Amino acid sequence: MSLDSCQLLLNHHMWIEVKKAQTLAIAEMWKEAFEGEGIPARIMPKTGLPIGQEVAPYSILVPQDKEHVIKDILRKL
Repeated sequence: MSLDSCQLLLNHHMWIEVKKAQTLAIAEMWKEAFEGEGIPARIMPKTGLPIGQEVAPYSILVPQDKEHVIKDILRKL
């Protein structure tokens, strides 16, 4: 499985990309918003650099079985 596909096996869950962000601050905002709705979320740098680079593209990932919930949340925004 490749990082490019944004389908990662972490903690026995299949994680999928639901949003992209151009900075760490925006990625953290999306992560907190999803977690505020009760959905676990992860941030992964898209460049292969370690997390913590402020100006770099990031993927926001959620468990695959929560994708429909995220779609509903994003539709309401």
